[in-house]
Amino acid sequence: MPSMLDLVRAPLGKNWGTAAEEALAEFAEGRYGKKWKNKLQIRVNGETSDDAAPFAALIPAGQPKSGPYGGISFVLFPSAEAPAFVSLVIGTNGLSPDEEALGRPGHIRQAAAICRWLNNQAKAPIAWAKHDPVRIDLSMPRQVRDTLAAYENAVSKYEKMIYALCRTEGTDPDVIQQATLAFCDLVAEERGLALLKSAEEEMKTARAQWMAHVLPVTTRQRVHTLLAQRRFVVLEGPPGTGKTLLARQLLQNEYHGHGRTIQFHPETTYETFIGGLAPRPGTGDMGLRFDPRPGQLMEAAAEALSHPKQPYLLHIDEINRADLAKVLGEAIYLFEPTEPDRSIVLPHDFGPPFGREFRLPLNLHVLGTMNSADRSIAILDIAVRRRFAFLPLWPDFTVLENENASESMKQAFQKLFSIFMEEATDDAFALMPGHAYFMDNGTPATTLLRTGLEPLLREYLLQGYVSGFADSIHAYIDWLGTLE
Repeated sequence: MPSMLDLVRAPLGKNWGTAAEEALAEFAEGRYGKKWKNKLQIRVNGETSDDAAPFAALIPAGQPKSGPYGGISFVLFPSAEAPAFVSLVIGTNGLSPDEEALGRPGHIRQAAAICRWLNNQAKAPIAWAKHDPVRIDLSMPRQVRDTLAAYENAVSKYEKMIYALCRTEGTDPDVIQQATLAFCDLVAEERGLALLKSAEEEMKTARAQWMAHVLPVTTRQRVHTLLAQRRFVVLEGPPGTGKTLLARQLLQNEYHGHGRTIQFHPETTYETFIGGLAPRPGTGDMGLRFDPRPGQLMEAAAEALSHPKQPYLLHIDEINRADLAKVLGEAIYLFEPTEPDRSIVLPHDFGPPFGREFRLPLNLHVLGTMNSADRSIAILDIAVRRRFAFLPLWPDFTVLENENASESMKQAFQKLFSIFMEEATDDAFALMPGHAYFMDNGTPATTLLRTGLEPLLREYLLQGYVSGFADSIHAYIDWLGTLE
């Protein structure tokens, strides 16, 4: 699309408006076919006066030919000093006819993913998306506005209506083209405008790339690297994403078995994790005596200390099932990755190697895993969260492909993911069941889906976790019942 790319990169001039109309028309027909005018129309303001706010846009068809318009639009904002920036904008006449699309979490989730993808491509913060595009009462963040000084008039007039943008000055032409196509295709999708066959493969390739930024992949290597840097890490995610499996693989491979796995539960206490007095058989006439007994953390620290040059991993499964603030007590002071020499005085003498002064060896790494879908458990408090680095582990479709999951399972995953992607709020989106629910493992797909996935979804419905899109979940469960 040389003419469209040239338009984006060209500074504002007296013929910019005419060139913009021609380039937008050529682009729309070349990408969406001759029927594009049934869904979109071109609006251009090519004024070049000092107080003008010129733009070129693809807006919803049927809007007024001049004056305010409404709904979602793709807009180029040019400048005499810099290339145009590309953006997604709500017309100044309001949300109509796109109230439903703009209120649907999936639309802004996709726009945000595109922006993260573009930033990753450029290795610089060139793109931004508003958290809630419907809030047209909110101004653009100052740190974003400050990067758009060359477009002062346009930003002053339209900043509350702009909900996604990508700057093009100094940006690689390939990234500019990707931004233009991705933003335009998102607008076209909301208009129900299909791409020509010749453009479908390009779109699918780009979509697969930016969709990876909706559910970023957390690799074992990334977790291992973060543990080496921060020492204390929590891996969180919905059920079935392989959190415990990843931790066990880390322990077996990267840590060469040097470590241990424990599991927290509601009865886990300070005494069982740090240490405390425990009953032991007495001597003579004394039936019992109480002596200091190290807890799981102290035992792990002692084992790590015995091989100081070898990293040691303590994996705490279901770390949020215990009241971690109470379990840690004053030992929370030790969980400071930047200050490894911290120590605390214990209430009892636990003998070698710590006695009454306890510290965490530098080679002791702690990895907690937690199920973000378990809403019956209190959220970890701020003091605990500040001391741990948190990584999400999301459902990963590539696992199904790599493990040769059946087509039925792949289809079931994609259908359910589409529902969560489009309709779930951020809180509910974190409940998307993991890929483990869609692994065949030699068992018929229908049996696994109906006895594993369906009960989980029914529990979500019962607890009200997916109340905002309950009808879609019910319809999905009904679809599961048709599988053979």
